[in-house]
Amino acid sequence: MGKQAVEWLAAAATDPRSCKQRWDRGEDAVLLEAGRLWDVLSVPEHLGLGALELLGRTRRRASGPVLMNCGARRVGFFIAPAPATEWPGPGVRHVRRGSWVAVPPPYQSGGWRLEWLLPPDGTGALYDPDAVRLALRKAGGVRGAPVRVSRP
Repeated sequence: MGKQAVEWLAAAATDPRSCKQRWDRGEDAVLLEAGRLWDVLSVPEHLGLGALELLGRTRRRASGPVLMNCGARRVGFFIAPAPATEWPGPGVRHVRRGSWVAVPPPYQSGGWRLEWLLPPDGTGALYDPDAVRLALRKAGGVRGAPVRVSRP
């Protein structure tokens, strides 16, 4: 992980150098704009942890970063930028261009409000939106039509 993960994640900032400096000074999170390098699919904790477990079973290795907001009890999957679409399950939010995400440094360990379940590895690997959609359907037992996404 290390420097390469920091560089990759900070590249989403409007000022990557300032972002890295803020993390170096000990700030626990900075705001990064979604939609440039990645989108985030934010889901309720129970749904996200179930989907993450299913994704772990179907793939040889993790495909992208996953961030847990412990205070809000939500899990955020970093996915390839995707067009507005419907996502399965209640409370699912597609965070994309024009929205901001509080992101801790990739080397930060647990004990904070924001915690990496799977930190970025620096390669730019992201979850495939279709794989996450399928895992959410399975985790939530959704068989019918998906619900419309809520937008913060």
